[in-house]
Amino acid sequence: MAVCFLVGMCTLAVGIVSANADSHLPSNEKLRHVRSLAEPQLSPDGRQVLIQINDATADGGRSHLWLVDITQNTARQLTWSAAGDKKGEHEGRWMPDGGSVLFLAKRGEQTQLYRLPMAGGESRVYDLTVVPLVDASAEPGALPPKKAGDAPVRSEPLPIDVEDYEIAPNGRTIAILARDPETAGEKKQKEAKADAVWVDHEPHGKRLYFLDPGSGKLTPVGVAPDVIKASWSKSGDRIMVIAQGPNHASELAPSNSAWLVAVSDPDHPSQVKQLPATIEGGSWSDDGRFYFLAQCAQDAPPGYTDLYVLNLADGSIQNLSADIEGSIAQENPIVGNGVLQSVQLGTRSATFQLKKGKREIIKFDSAVVSQLNTNAKQTGWVWLGTSSTQPVTLYYAEKLGRRARMLNTPSLLPPLWTPVASRLIKWKSDAFTIEGLLYLPPGAAGRKIPLIVDVHGGPTGAWVDSFNPLTDLLLAQGWAVLRPNPRGSSGYGTAFVAANKNDLGGGDYRDIMAGVDAVIEEFPIDSDKLALIGYSYGGEMAGFVEGKTDRFKAIVSGAPVIDQQSEYGTEDESWYDRWFYGKPWEHAEDAWRQSPLANVAHATTPFLLLQGEDDKTDPLGQSQEMYRALRQAGVTVEMVQYPREDHGPLSAGLHGFPNPEPWHGFDARQRLVKFIQTAFEKASKGG
Repeated sequence: MAVCFLVGMCTLAVGIVSANADSHLPSNEKLRHVRSLAEPQLSPDGRQVLIQINDATADGGRSHLWLVDITQNTARQLTWSAAGDKKGEHEGRWMPDGGSVLFLAKRGEQTQLYRLPMAGGESRVYDLTVVPLVDASAEPGALPPKKAGDAPVRSEPLPIDVEDYEIAPNGRTIAILARDPETAGEKKQKEAKADAVWVDHEPHGKRLYFLDPGSGKLTPVGVAPDVIKASWSKSGDRIMVIAQGPNHASELAPSNSAWLVAVSDPDHPSQVKQLPATIEGGSWSDDGRFYFLAQCAQDAPPGYTDLYVLNLADGSIQNLSADIEGSIAQENPIVGNGVLQSVQLGTRSATFQLKKGKREIIKFDSAVVSQLNTNAKQTGWVWLGTSSTQPVTLYYAEKLGRRARMLNTPSLLPPLWTPVASRLIKWKSDAFTIEGLLYLPPGAAGRKIPLIVDVHGGPTGAWVDSFNPLTDLLLAQGWAVLRPNPRGSSGYGTAFVAANKNDLGGGDYRDIMAGVDAVIEEFPIDSDKLALIGYSYGGEMAGFVEGKTDRFKAIVSGAPVIDQQSEYGTEDESWYDRWFYGKPWEHAEDAWRQSPLANVAHATTPFLLLQGEDDKTDPLGQSQEMYRALRQAGVTVEMVQYPREDHGPLSAGLHGFPNPEPWHGFDARQRLVKFIQTAFEKASKGG
């Protein structure tokens, strides 16, 4: 690892670092070399772990499958990507007999399902084709018009793009989720530029098929699209299928439905009407009960869930998490010898176990645990653990609650990088006790430290005590970092997460500013050198802060909401926003009050906007509105657009995690640091 450079000794190509930087913290370039782990899968015999490892951004950001031997604690790469493949191999899963693993990869025109024998040999692709149920080019009135003598359209089997799959516990059937293929006639329409888009009338959908892994036979299942999830019963003879209303039906109301399908009769699914339209996924028990996640029973933002159980015998449903102090994590329950459900408790995570009518919390050594996994016989457990000082690490334990050990995987960090530990701090704001994570740079004793306030997205989200490369890059500048969890954050119960309803930029803003005051009072913070950054809702809060206070010297906003009304009309989904303030044309005053644009006339702070051009969550127009308003108000404002970037990928790149775009994250971090640094230098000169 190259040591951090002093100001004036480096160029923007390697990142700007302050004279107080610690040599064991990263440069901007080092963040391009961070890798990541995902989806650990314990083998049926409990001896090995299949895991996905993403290449660093500098190496293309592709994912590959690795195999970790638990006894020997060694790891080896299983799959490699073909030239031109930008995604790699993913969704790796064991066949129930342990003799092979399946995965998805795009090694041609389609994403296909592959099977790799563990005894040796090359992976084999399943050539899955279907006779299209939809061909828009053959519909009456389709353009270009058919000519006399044109050959009739023939329906021939076409290859499908596999989006997801689930293997039955008995290994006899694989559920395949795939979108309708594009026909030759439809391709010709596009080539002829007969490509008008009839909004919300897309005839193609995502469908479910049953695959016989032995013969390769593919059988369509009679659940109407769009199928989004499928969960096998323990016996593998039936499956619970969750479908979503097509063509943005969820814009009007929750539109999910659940269907029970027998493998022996795929043409006749039966709807499970007891399951709510907010169901998100679930797991079966041995006795045929179905444990599932769905919208919280109390008033809470959409997507904030409770854990329920359906007794199929009598149709009754019981809420199993109504009194949980934290928040249910978005991971399906594990059902076997009891029921396990991941939960967020403040800035940490845990798992609660339901067994014989009792509930107990299982805690882990790592501050944050995710993707807990076991095999059918539950002969061992694997999971991913992380903390502020520890990159994501693969863990193994024979039994939960017993001492776990780290398993060997390739190093995720470049050498000579020592992450900085967080400090959990608390403060009062209105009637709430607010938590936050504070990071102080090494060697800060005896001097006043600039402070960066980093606001999380959501707003139904939270900062947890996990590893984040961007935080260490900010610390490398000699700056402290505060990551607050204001009201509306998850992890603190339903009343807290719902406390920002119809009050965006109100109480949560006060919580953040109270945290700034608390940190300044207790720690050696330079109150003349404050900056605020945020992405998504954090970017929106940055906009609120711009118009409400002049205490910050610089503000950086990534992918924000600026105008609630125009955002509502152009974003991909609006149901979530509607919970906060209703339909904006019916509640115009509320929507405007909760729009950062409403206070832009009071703006004075230099403002940087970072925006993905293909963002569907918070579209490009939001940043454009803020840029124009600040520019015309005479406020220092800069805006940078990133082609091809959607909401999540740009966020990952900015924060230093793998992204297929080689330079966007680097550029965004470079500009963020330089923008804040320039403002602090100006403050030092009395500007």
